[in-house]
Amino acid sequence: MPGPRRLEEIARAALGSYGVDEDAELVLLNISENATFRVGHRVSGMDARSNAAAADYAVLRIHRPGYHSRVAIESELAWQAALRDDAVVRTAAVLPALDGERVVEASHPDGEVRHAVMFEWLPGSEPAEATLVEDFAELGAIAARMHRHARAWERPAWFSRLTWDYEGSIGDGGHWGRWQDGLGVGPAESEQLGRLDKRLRERLANFGTGADRFGLIHADMRLANLIVDGPAVSVIDFDDCGFGWYLYDLGSSLSFIEHHPQVPEMIDSWVRGYRSEAPLSAEEEAELETFVLLRRLLLVAWIGSHSDTDLAQDMGEEFTRVSCDLAEGYLARFS
Repeated sequence: MPGPRRLEEIARAALGSYGVDEDAELVLLNISENATFRVGHRVSGMDARSNAAAADYAVLRIHRPGYHSRVAIESELAWQAALRDDAVVRTAAVLPALDGERVVEASHPDGEVRHAVMFEWLPGSEPAEATLVEDFAELGAIAARMHRHARAWERPAWFSRLTWDYEGSIGDGGHWGRWQDGLGVGPAESEQLGRLDKRLRERLANFGTGADRFGLIHADMRLANLIVDGPAVSVIDFDDCGFGWYLYDLGSSLSFIEHHPQVPEMIDSWVRGYRSEAPLSAEEEAELETFVLLRRLLLVAWIGSHSDTDLAQDMGEEFTRVSCDLAEGYLARFS
């Protein structure tokens, strides 16, 4: 993965498309699939072009090459805008470039070209860990509203996003690589996680992909992707949105904390929140743990294929060891 300095050079090259000086403040916030920067923008006319409230900052996302096409990025932004315009949930407005485009190209001096998108800066902060259980009720309600919208929304004919079915998640064609290549996956771990993989595949096949269960989802609804500002809650980072099981959004909400002792309470809270906005059958509720483990195994693959990121290094081989423990518990309950 390119280093921060190279990514900043590409980000600075993108600023001119927005009328922002190349020497503007640029602070790296995160490197994951993409690189995200805080920009001190305050550019004449930008707020008018975006209809966003005036702010001292904006967010610039530099896309990883080879993950999403321009059409796929435009598709993400289309759903995000529809959710906001239809008052389903607050999302960050896109700040268009000087020519009105929502997606621009930025070039490194050596010729590498990447897509870039600029968003409004949303005030607030990530939910505190002390309120995890309560926050999951809000997450469930938000997920239900988004799923209801996805079922009814008439997508543009050109709409194109990844599919997070079994094959696209943990199969041989997984978008984030193979869990078998995860950190610390030796013979014993491969055997344990292989049994989990087989059981997940069977249960997912039985659960099915009917339109009532499988559709357009956020696919990364972690608390880190919520911004809380008083009573207002915003959802950010739709970069992984695509077609998958609606219940997968619960699994993604528990990313990296699947072993937390309060997970059963969090799930109960999520279910209550979901049912406050949309139906959730007893059969679906009984299958929620399958989607928690599907996400966990997918994250083993992600850590292996993104081992040079800070997050993957923080998780390390311990993530795989704990995943094996979770797998054994799941297999005991769903044998």
